[in-house]
Amino acid sequence: MKIAIINGPNLNLLGRRDPEHYGTASMEQVLTALQRRRPDVYFTYYQSNHEGDLIDRLQATLMQDEQTPLYDGIILNAGGYSHTSVALRDAVELCTVPVVEVHISNIYAREPFRRTSLLTDVCAHSIIGHGTSGYEEAVVWIEQYLRNNNT
Repeated sequence: MKIAIINGPNLNLLGRRDPEHYGTASMEQVLTALQRRRPDVYFTYYQSNHEGDLIDRLQATLMQDEQTPLYDGIILNAGGYSHTSVALRDAVELCTVPVVEVHISNIYAREPFRRTSLLTDVCAHSIIGHGTSGYEEAVVWIEQYLRNNNT
C-alpha cells in the first residue's frame, strides 16, 4: 500500500510550536514511528507553507495513467488552510483515492475561526483532536476502507 502524507503551513515546526495544542513530537519523529509500526506501507511525505504548492502536490498524486492511481490514499493535514482555502478544497474534491483529513488539535474546542473546516465534506474521513496518533488512525482507516471497497 502507498500513502501520501501532505502537511500544510507551520507543521514543519511540529514539536516546537504551541506544544499544548500540538504536542512535543517533531514530524520526523511521528513519521519514523509510523514507518516502524507500518513497515508494509510505503509512505511519501510532503510539507509546504504555500497553498499553491499543496494544490500542486495533491494534483500530482492523482493518477499514474487513466486507470491507475499513484497512491492508495492520502492523509492531509492542511493546517490553517483547512479553514480558509476554497482552492485546496477543490483540489481535494478531484482526488480519486480516499483523502483523510487530520487535525492534531481539536479544532472544535479552539478559536471560533478554526471551528469550520472547508475540507471535511470533501474528505472521505476526518480525524480531529487525537494528537499525532491521528496519522496512524488515518492509515488504519484507509486500510479498512480499501478492504471494504475492494471485495
